[in-house]
Amino acid sequence: MKERKKTAFMKKVLIVDDEPFILMIVEDKLKKAGYHVITRRTSSNAMALVKKETPDLVIMDWMLPGISGLDICKSLGEDPETRGIPVFMLTAKGQEADEVQGYQCGIKQYITKPFSPKALLKLIEETIGKPEQ
Repeated sequence: MKERKKTAFMKKVLIVDDEPFILMIVEDKLKKAGYHVITRRTSSNAMALVKKETPDLVIMDWMLPGISGLDICKSLGEDPETRGIPVFMLTAKGQEADEVQGYQCGIKQYITKPFSPKALLKLIEETIGKPEQ
């Protein structure tokens, strides 16, 4: 099967997670669904990357080397250029207080690991729509 040609009209998702297996699973699921996917394993330069790439959605792990995903989410919400980009928190932090803190920082969805890639795809489609076919 040929890989689809990437166009300017593809919906773009940025995934930042330090676990290679998580990146691989999510990237594979989203690419097969037709999304353009950008992945990073660290939080360094995450704000600059979001501004440069202007993704339609960001999926962020909370616990990252360097700046936490939660701090990046706060920064994204405070910046007028990135404020409107929905952020999903994909994390192993499953306590209710963590989830509340995440929503207070402006995330759109709080998803705990382990997670269902199929359910994640459905949430993405509900949030930014299905990719152009």
